[in-house]
Amino acid sequence: MFAKHQADPWAFQILVTLLFAGLVFLRLTIPSHLYFDEIHYVPAARAMMAGHPANPEHPMLAKAMIAGSIRIFGDNPLGWRMPSALMGVIGLWAFGRAMWRASGRAMASVAGMVLLATDFAWYVQSRIAMLDMVMAGLAMVALWLIAGAMSRADGSRWRMVTAGLMLGLSLGAKWSVLPVWAMVAALVLGARLWAFAKGARKILPALSAFELVLCLIVLPLGAYWLTYLPGFFTARDAVPALDPVGWHRHMIDLQSSVTKHHPYQSVWSQWIINWRAIWYLYEVTDGAQRGVMLIGNPFTMIAGLIALIWAGWTGMRRGAWLPLVLVALYGASLGLWIVGNKPVQFYYHYLLPGTFLMGALGLMVDELWTARGQRWRHEAFGVLVLSLGVFAWFFPILSAATLTKGVASFEDWMWLASWR
Repeated sequence: MFAKHQADPWAFQILVTLLFAGLVFLRLTIPSHLYFDEIHYVPAARAMMAGHPANPEHPMLAKAMIAGSIRIFGDNPLGWRMPSALMGVIGLWAFGRAMWRASGRAMASVAGMVLLATDFAWYVQSRIAMLDMVMAGLAMVALWLIAGAMSRADGSRWRMVTAGLMLGLSLGAKWSVLPVWAMVAALVLGARLWAFAKGARKILPALSAFELVLCLIVLPLGAYWLTYLPGFFTARDAVPALDPVGWHRHMIDLQSSVTKHHPYQSVWSQWIINWRAIWYLYEVTDGAQRGVMLIGNPFTMIAGLIALIWAGWTGMRRGAWLPLVLVALYGASLGLWIVGNKPVQFYYHYLLPGTFLMGALGLMVDELWTARGQRWRHEAFGVLVLSLGVFAWFFPILSAATLTKGVASFEDWMWLASWR
């Protein structure tokens, strides 16, 4: 299904990345005050700079990056949001390159990038000082490295080593990536075991099975625990360096203890149908009425579900591994929130599942684009045009633009009452 005979679309992917970066940095410093969950993570970063423990229920890396950014750019909106902005841009590029290396299809990889850039969530989370985009960006870099290693006949040791480190650092930003790491490790090691049992050609032949275990399990765990290094030396409530199990029990207890109802909380069944939005911001600030709403692109999030069904069907019918991998990654990353013991959940937890959904939709767009007789090319192009058009329509309340109708401006975008 995915013969690698097309020209590398790197120039188009650079263009998409640069355009996305321009939109991310547009009004990045507005609002000029902390908003939504920035009120938790920026103070935690400031406490880390002073050598004090803070926000212990989450891993430390993303907060440490905010602290480092504050040291470089100052304790201001640019300093707070720079890590998310950079990792959002890097993560989009890495996602596109992973799609290219895994599929060999130019349209699939470029379309996937356009769809992810306009799925709303990737953009909004790239502009707020939270933990999610550091986690997701590092995860995409890891997947890019793994796809790059697997696309080479002899494999690539340094790519797999670096991917293992990136997976560990991603986990050190936020635990949401845990099922992605577990699924990737299970798929790669399972494929190696299957090849051994069947006497077939093994994947990543340059690495022994022992090296794969090191790269996909041992290295990520080691890198993850090292992200707690600043916490080992705090004067009080230090992270116990030799008791990771005990510390993680403490973290889980802290996360499970948050049970107070939040007006914007939601559950997985609402995420997949784009039912419940979060208003990160809606107030008069920086001289104008402004808003930032988190919801998925109303067109692509529903079209993506169709693509997911198509990916499962075509993967099994044709024996194509990439569609099935995207289905597995979507299911694993969503499954965490179905079975996880976290009483209060939000739509931003759908960030990773939504990313893999856009990957599946990108593959389906490529399928339409390359269909025999080119009879579906208008439909393939239409998917991208609609995604861009809906993104453009909602852009004012994704980017904290000036809303000209004052306090009633939000009515222009309330397609569902549940988005209010």
